[in-house]
Amino acid sequence: MSSPTPSLGLEHALVRFTRRELAAALGVDGRTIARWLSGETTPPPYLQGALGALLAKRPAPEQGDFTFIDLFAGIGGIRQGFDAAGGLCVLTSEWNSYSQRTYSVNFGMNHKFIGDIVGRVADVPNHDLLLAGFPCQPFSIAGVSKKNSLGRPHGFEDPTQGTLFFEIKEILAARRPSAFVLENVKNLRSHDQGRTFKVIMDVLENELGYKVQAKIVDGGHFTPQHRERIVIVGFAEEVDFSLDSMELPERTSHRLESILHKCDGSEPFLDHDGEKYFDFGRGRVHERYTLSENLWNYLQAYAVKHRKAGNGFGYGLVTPESRTRTLSARYYKDGSEILVAQEDSRPRRLTPRECARLMGFPDSFVIPVSDTQAYRQFGNSVVAPVFAELARIMAPHIAELRRRRYSGRIDGAA
Repeated sequence: MSSPTPSLGLEHALVRFTRRELAAALGVDGRTIARWLSGETTPPPYLQGALGALLAKRPAPEQGDFTFIDLFAGIGGIRQGFDAAGGLCVLTSEWNSYSQRTYSVNFGMNHKFIGDIVGRVADVPNHDLLLAGFPCQPFSIAGVSKKNSLGRPHGFEDPTQGTLFFEIKEILAARRPSAFVLENVKNLRSHDQGRTFKVIMDVLENELGYKVQAKIVDGGHFTPQHRERIVIVGFAEEVDFSLDSMELPERTSHRLESILHKCDGSEPFLDHDGEKYFDFGRGRVHERYTLSENLWNYLQAYAVKHRKAGNGFGYGLVTPESRTRTLSARYYKDGSEILVAQEDSRPRRLTPRECARLMGFPDSFVIPVSDTQAYRQFGNSVVAPVFAELARIMAPHIAELRRRRYSGRIDGAA
């Protein structure tokens, strides 16, 4: 097994350079790079200096129009839009080691990165904007149902995840950023007959004094997937901002064909994917994504059983003209919520690259983990273009508050 340091250095380099550029700069061929990445062989120690020099050629920016922290960051779905809008990340918190790997490969480690945020307020630097897609399990319909069946408390009674909102509260109170963005499942509004959401809004508005707006946004405005999430935005001062000014394309303008691998010869070859998901020689998705005969028979029988019982459970079969259900973190189990119909064959799962596209991630986004972990990561993430649009309309206000703060017109740390 290759050592983690050379592997991480290579992955960082491949975010900034193509595999061909990297091979040429290091004096090796592309196959050697592939063997290093797979762990088949290890890069010689003397190349670490060369890798460091390459990465130093394109240093991360030291300034931005505003600074932000990324909490419960996952793989950076919320962050992407705020990077593009001129923000500079000064701290990331994500506890899952696999998500940390994907995040670091795509965004680098040139800022403070911590795992669990609980009890770490003192480690949080001053910032202009707090981003937090705080864990939704205690508030989601599925999470509540599961906890009820196990006799476990949920929401604000949950002794672990239910307290994570209060970590956000402590950071907001201690650092007083100019703005925040919180994201959660749509059901947050109705959980516990609305009492959970009322507590959250009371803390943000009355205890902390932020000017707060909330809106449920369907990711289907940007990708062919029905995925509703609640977005909560707050500003420390009065600004001329409205969530209703988000420009949301018509939901009907997206079809699944826009994210599926192209079998007509037009599928782009991505250096960081290679032929991991798509067989370019045969012009088709690899066979391993096609359901086995046993699994397909089981899913069909399961659907028939529940239809007879009057339930809506069953697989979701889609075509290039379709839109999909919500991609879940459990997609790796059997993929039944989104199965792609195939001519003369059983249906198949989406590949991780197709899941990335369904969530609005660009093809430049590197997927350095196994299929199982990739499915979990994208199923737990956000539809990235939703937050790119949010960043677009928020950024001018955050930057203006930062300018005021630096000029002394707003009390508090910069």
